[in-house]
Amino acid sequence: MSRSPSPNAQVNVVTGAFGYTGKYIARRLLAQGQQVRTLTGHPQHDSSLSDQVEVHPFNFDNPSALTESLRGASTLYNTYWVRFRRGRVTFDRAVANTQTLIQAAREAGVGRIVQISITNPSDDSPLPYFRGKGVVEKYLVESGIPYAIVRPTVVFGVEDILLNNIA
Repeated sequence: MSRSPSPNAQVNVVTGAFGYTGKYIARRLLAQGQQVRTLTGHPQHDSSLSDQVEVHPFNFDNPSALTESLRGASTLYNTYWVRFRRGRVTFDRAVANTQTLIQAAREAGVGRIVQISITNPSDDSPLPYFRGKGVVEKYLVESGIPYAIVRPTVVFGVEDILLNNIA
């Protein structure tokens, strides 16, 4: 159960707080009495969290607006990525968008970034998903922003598509 932010609550930005991984991060932060702001590609999304988080669009094409959305945040939890290539949605575009996000976080003075990655990312991988994650990690490390990188082998929950279908 979430509660109202405490008077000393830090502002935490969670990309995709209405999505699969992001909503669990957002719920946990809210349960701890923290303030949550989300950056999302679906700002009008109807979610149980909609009335508990401050909502902003990703604005990758407007870096100054993206920077303003991040201003005042102590931590950015970045779950943004793409699962597979689809039309204009590519891993190269996801890398560029994430680099824009990291640059905006630096300009906004975000205190640290928690980057959700994947096990064994490598910027020289022949697999675009893993190569993109490796490029993003390298960019984050070189950004000068304090960071943590989480490299799960698999993320599973009630709504999971992959493992529930296998089971």
